[in-house]
Amino acid sequence: MKEHSAVLVTGGAGFIGSSLVGALLEKGHRVTVLDNFSTGKRENLAGFVSNPDFTLIEGDIRDLETCRKAAEGQDHILHEAALGSVPRSIKDPLTTFDVNISGFANMMIAARDAGAKRFVYASSSSVYGSDDSPVKREDKTGMPLSPYALSKQTDEQIARNFADLYGMETIGLRYFNVFGRRQDPDGDYAAVIPKFTMSLMKHEAPVINGDGSFSRDFTYVDNAVESNLLALEAGPEAVNRCYNVACGVRTTLNELFALLREILSELDPSIAAIEAVHGKPRKGDIPHSLADISLASKYLGYRPKWQIREGLREAVKWYYSNLK
Repeated sequence: MKEHSAVLVTGGAGFIGSSLVGALLEKGHRVTVLDNFSTGKRENLAGFVSNPDFTLIEGDIRDLETCRKAAEGQDHILHEAALGSVPRSIKDPLTTFDVNISGFANMMIAARDAGAKRFVYASSSSVYGSDDSPVKREDKTGMPLSPYALSKQTDEQIARNFADLYGMETIGLRYFNVFGRRQDPDGDYAAVIPKFTMSLMKHEAPVINGDGSFSRDFTYVDNAVESNLLALEAGPEAVNRCYNVACGVRTTLNELFALLREILSELDPSIAAIEAVHGKPRKGDIPHSLADISLASKYLGYRPKWQIREGLREAVKWYYSNLK
């Protein structure tokens, strides 16, 4: 990747996207963000607007002409824009398909026609679906358990198709439960870590879906950022593949709650007495998710710098400083 390259970040106002924007600008690249602010936040970009190397295009990836405008002149594209959340996709599958599949196809077409050198995109651990392997490997996926998972599987197939037909360089990053600064704690579809954190900060009992035995490979946002930067720099042997982006460590929801309570009680001792309550399991949730990250290590040089405890401390510090 050449110095001062032009990079488009779709969904750049999201919590992962905005961290990517910051990292790219720090490295001296010219960064354009395409976002419609349906889930992203303007305040996530506030620190970049005065930078002469930063450009914002407010628009929707469901509009092909907007995608073409954003892709024009870009050396590389980091596609983060998507409508997340398994429960939201079950409630409204059509919008999930429209954004995550049609919008993805629009960006691929725009990238192809603009001659972008590489297209790196956010996939998801949800693609493993019904695969009951104890450790998830990239060469084996199951039936999708939600419209969201199906949309991400479809994106991977589109990327492979465009690589074969048009000679594009694509890399898919299967994120495993990314968390960290700027992740939205509000709303029905908030992720578990900001949701638990805000409940504890308010001295409320967090609700754990099910008995708490479900487990995840929680991944701090800076690990996800690093995987994208490595994907842009990787050699030709790394392209047209998908990679797990995780830590390779399984944490149950009960263990996660205990860790968050421990970390937060150092800031507010009264939190130590709070107990979680258990609700019904959510439809579409994978029971267990643990990644084999050896392929990303081999081809991208990816090694997670942040394990869950250190990542949770950084995330809690951000929430405590910004949202208390």
